[in-house]
Amino acid sequence: MIKIGVLGLQGAVREHIRSIEANGVEGIIVKRIEQLEELDGLIIPGGESTTMRRLIDKYDFFEPLKQFAEAGKPIFGTCAGLILLATRIQGQDSNHLALMDMTVERNAFGRQRESFEVELDITGVADGYEAVFIRAPYIVDVGEDTEVLATYQSKIVAAQQGNFLACAFHPELTDDHRLTGHFVNMVEESKKSLASS
Repeated sequence: MIKIGVLGLQGAVREHIRSIEANGVEGIIVKRIEQLEELDGLIIPGGESTTMRRLIDKYDFFEPLKQFAEAGKPIFGTCAGLILLATRIQGQDSNHLALMDMTVERNAFGRQRESFEVELDITGVADGYEAVFIRAPYIVDVGEDTEVLATYQSKIVAAQQGNFLACAFHPELTDDHRLTGHFVNMVEESKKSLASS
């Protein structure tokens, strides 16, 4: 059975679990480092990226998360999670986990009251996908190994690089579970390849 964790430090954790389970696999709320060992994939949810980084450091998650990624296990960062995965953050000298070759802009679509929903076409995943943006970042540019999956108003809002997936919106806040399903497929493929290597 595939097990996918949701980092449970901040954000819409239970909604992600619901979306994972809607795709027929087990979802686990991750509050302790040791739980990472039993997982096949991990979602880093939305929230506030600076606060999340502080909590990651406080609970000693930083190195175990890097090791999880280095072991070839997939990670999906949504909204603030996207910022944590990026190698470059505009206006900041430092980054966080630096796992995906991309530059991001924080709060790029305005404040909370400027939240909105829009239909997106996500390459290879879903057409007419209902995307919810809340104080969302966007991806300014990507490296050559990072594939752009979706754009909105010419801004990149979803991308994939190897075992890493990122989106600027909240896939857990609607009943459209296709993007989470795409991540579940990534986790299944990775589990097969890790088992055979």
